Amino acid sequence: MESSSSSSELQKLVEAIKISECMLNKAVLNVAAKHLDSDISGCLLQFLLLGTKASIWCGKHLKMTAMSTEESPEEEHCSFFYQLLLDFLRFSASSFSSMTRYSIVTDKASMEIVEKFILEQLNLTKDAISEIKNIDSIGAEVLKTAQAVIDAVIRLCKEYSQVINWEFSGAEPDNNENGMDCEQACIKNHFMNITTVTVEKLFELGILAANDGGSLVAILNVSWKGLVTLLQLAKGKLPVKVKVADIIVTLISLINGSLKCAAEAWSSSQKETVSINEARRIFVPIKFYLINAVKLASLYPCQAYLVYRDLALCVLTISTFKLLVSHEKLLKNVSEVMAELLEKTSLDLLSSLLNSNDVKQEFKYELLDWLFFDDCRSDAVNENPVSKRSMTSMDEIFSVSYEAMPRSRVLLLGQVALFSSFLRYSFDFEEDVKLMIARKLGWFMNLIIDEDIYSSILVSQIPVLYVSGKTVELIWGPMFSILLHALKTFMIVVSSTLAWEELGSFLVKNFFHPHFLCSEIMMELWCFLVRHAEMELVNGFIVELCALMKLVASPESVFVPASNLRKMARSICMFLSFSTTSVVDCVYNSVVGNDRSQLSSILYAALLLEGFPLSKLSQKMTSIAKEKIISDYFDFINSFDDKSLTVSSSEYGAPVFALSASLQSHQVTMSDIDMKTLKFLVAIVCGYRNSVDKFKKEFCCKLLSQTLGIVSNLSHLYAAKEMEEVILELHDLFVSGPAASDTLLHQCKPGLALFLAGLSNMGMSESDDCAKSSAVWELYHMLLRERHWAFVHLSIAAFGYFAARTNCNQLWRFVPRDAALSYDLVTGNEANEERFMSEFKAFLEKEMALPAVINSSEQQGLLLEEGFALKEKVRKVSNVNTDVARCDIMEIDDENQSIKRRKLPDGIKKGVELLHDGLKIISDSLTQWQPNHIESAELHDKFLTHFSSLENVISNLLVLSGSD
Repeated sequence: MESSSSSSELQKLVEAIKISECMLNKAVLNVAAKHLDSDISGCLLQFLLLGTKASIWCGKHLKMTAMSTEESPEEEHCSFFYQLLLDFLRFSASSFSSMTRYSIVTDKASMEIVEKFILEQLNLTKDAISEIKNIDSIGAEVLKTAQAVIDAVIRLCKEYSQVINWEFSGAEPDNNENGMDCEQACIKNHFMNITTVTVEKLFELGILAANDGGSLVAILNVSWKGLVTLLQLAKGKLPVKVKVADIIVTLISLINGSLKCAAEAWSSSQKETVSINEARRIFVPIKFYLINAVKLASLYPCQAYLVYRDLALCVLTISTFKLLVSHEKLLKNVSEVMAELLEKTSLDLLSSLLNSNDVKQEFKYELLDWLFFDDCRSDAVNENPVSKRSMTSMDEIFSVSYEAMPRSRVLLLGQVALFSSFLRYSFDFEEDVKLMIARKLGWFMNLIIDEDIYSSILVSQIPVLYVSGKTVELIWGPMFSILLHALKTFMIVVSSTLAWEELGSFLVKNFFHPHFLCSEIMMELWCFLVRHAEMELVNGFIVELCALMKLVASPESVFVPASNLRKMARSICMFLSFSTTSVVDCVYNSVVGNDRSQLSSILYAALLLEGFPLSKLSQKMTSIAKEKIISDYFDFINSFDDKSLTVSSSEYGAPVFALSASLQSHQVTMSDIDMKTLKFLVAIVCGYRNSVDKFKKEFCCKLLSQTLGIVSNLSHLYAAKEMEEVILELHDLFVSGPAASDTLLHQCKPGLALFLAGLSNMGMSESDDCAKSSAVWELYHMLLRERHWAFVHLSIAAFGYFAARTNCNQLWRFVPRDAALSYDLVTGNEANEERFMSEFKAFLEKEMALPAVINSSEQQGLLLEEGFALKEKVRKVSNVNTDVARCDIMEIDDENQSIKRRKLPDGIKKGVELLHDGLKIISDSLTQWQPNHIESAELHDKFLTHFSSLENVISNLLVLSGSD
């Protein structure tokens, strides 16, 4: 008992001594504080020495007090000490303010005292903030006073910087070069030491506040802002011991850490939508770190370049994370806030290096190459894209190191989104950077061929921040549309820069890109160029395309949609739809005019098949063109008979194709057409049925398909009495006749579907005794039984159109029991009429609904398979092109090539040259021949026609013989 009592009394005595010590120090401090506002210039150093000793004592006592509080709380002593600590921090802040009123000390000993004072005050401030949770009673006041200390020391550095002679900033602080006297050198060295230690301590405070979790926002703000301010004051001349690169990397790690914590919280059993306020609470600090990193990178670009890989990975991580959360319904707000707060700021982090004159151009290339690295990831060629694919998770994004970045697929989508941001904000970049971006456009086209990228571009909706003047708007849009907008923006930005030549080369090289998505993008860009470029440039380009089209034209290519001729014609027609009337007239005259040659007919047919804009022609020319289409059509069907099928020229029948295309594009109307078209249709059916030659059958199939399309656009023909014969002939051909099993007839079924849809314009008996009605029912039965997905769509679309407009009541007669849509999807064996009606209803409802981009796993899975197949197609095409190019090079470089070409007998070469000379003579004579009466004019026209054909043949012979 006595021992316990003695221990208690001893403890009270120790506490009393501590309290007395605190009271004594407090009394001394109060006396010193009263004199700070008076003139203490003569004893400033003594005040600083007192402050240094007091801060060291407070620091040690703070640690001891924190330890004793955990073991045995001494409430009275703690209260006294924490109040003393608060008073001393106020004294420190006042001391810094007083120092700004006096000149900088110039002797070395005094400078050391000042530097030691600043170091100890900042150490104590950091220790106080570290223990803030243990001093709840006055914690808020301590934080406020600590902030005042930081503000005061930053102000002191600012005052000192104003007396530095920065003209000598190129010399070392302790050097006496360039006439700098010893005193100025010492002052500068003193300022650098003070600034360096302050920057280091603010850096430590910034990390401490960032790791607190949000309660030290004021300290976080003042420490990082102060750090940046001091680095600005030093004007980039701080000694090398201040490693700005390390500070930037720390900021990057704070960004990544905050993102990762948020991702872990949201990915673990997220059941509620994340609110905008919650998202902003997470991302406002991240933006703060980004802004400070941007400022430091702008001030010290060479230091920032040392860690460019960390910067690139951070920006790519942000870009990828934003896309990933945009796919999650509960995280839509997160994606929006990221687009608003982080997208542009993260891009500024990179542009601060790319736009800097201090960073060499080769280093900028290195940064962009690292950021948009070539696709060196090897995928198995025959690997199923769905089986190998695993959805990128949030954890995967943050597990990628910059060493593994070039070979990782995790950040692919982030690359696409980031490159899109580069394009949209390209007006912020310097000329050399714009050129570098233009050179990366080819890389971009190669990247979007990847099946993951391809599928995501087509199904993703992403948020984008659009700035128009002073208006800032956040919108959601399809990723594909946003990419197109970014590319168009880049076109405008570089239109008057050196990068335009690079962009033009990119547009030309990818004009016929084998991947349809890339091809669509290229056509959009070309159309944008045609709409907005100078008229002279556009006209010249279209004229060159027409000249190129003549080079690739051949009779066989007219009716092949994927041929080079049709592709060229498609592009020209698309561009003409945005051109002026004079340009469209010019193209029409250059292709048609008074030329009746075979080449002219081929080109004209190709243009009409691709939708040549007749309405864009001048009024007179439009009338002439439409009359020509109709007159050529009637000339053809009037002369059509069984003998016509012996003609082996593939371009024969072009007038039918031309009229069909013009009717379907609603550029030509034919309300006055007589019944010749129906007779022509019957003649084609009979021609097909009676022909045994494969060529004749193929020719009839093409004509039949186009003529069915023509009739489907002429509703008045369905009321003609001749229509019954047509229906019965078609029934005999497709359903009951011996030719019904011919696979060639499959190519006619799209036209047949259009024809059957048009039957809604015809009155029909619903009696079993009506042959015409029975034929229609069986034609629909045949079409609805087709189980290929394309035919299913065609047949159900045709039946839907018919059902919505016909007067027939017994629609069940048109649907067979074994229709394709009646079967179950699992086994494909069980047919059910109710299932057909259910699927039919769903089809009609989809047709009525507005199209919308929806990111669903099922849809993306299908697009993945499609994207994989398309990528393989591009790979094969690229390999073929490479082989052909190698062959061409080998032929040119082969020393014996000229000898090989001379192996033809000399007589052939000489004879071809004589033929060519004869052509020149005939051509000259034809130009001088001016027919003056009708018979002479007809002879002149025949000569022109045969001469044109002869010219093509002899030109080919010249090439084969190797003649110049």
